[in-house]
Amino acid sequence: METQFLRDENIFPSTEVLKQVLGASFSAFEMFANAVATTALPVDLEWNYYKDGKSWLCKGSHKKKTIFWLSVWDKFFQISFFFTEKTGVGIADLDIADSLKKDFAQAKNKGKLIPLILRVSDKKQVGDVLKIAEYKKGLK
Repeated sequence: METQFLRDENIFPSTEVLKQVLGASFSAFEMFANAVATTALPVDLEWNYYKDGKSWLCKGSHKKKTIFWLSVWDKFFQISFFFTEKTGVGIADLDIADSLKKDFAQAKNKGKLIPLILRVSDKKQVGDVLKIAEYKKGLK
């Protein structure tokens, strides 16, 4: 069973904490965090403890727009994007893994939103995450 980490309200997810809990996938996280902060995106990363889910989550936003949510699990970090039927149409046209397009096409709506969730444990996956983030940022 997969375990979500960062559940202690008193332990902020600093670089040292993330390095410890992510283990081998920390290098992918570091690559991702550096890319979203320094590329043409740019996305601000903000960690907050959410009492309803009893865990730390990182919100990736551009200006006032939420681009993604990030959570930390055992051996990977998870990036969750949410789209409406109207805004999700362009996912099929992105240059990303076909498995992600298939997952999105088969995803069950959460209210009016359709989730696209990526489990990232390797640097090779970061490119797809960045392409989806750039697409989401460009939506009106």
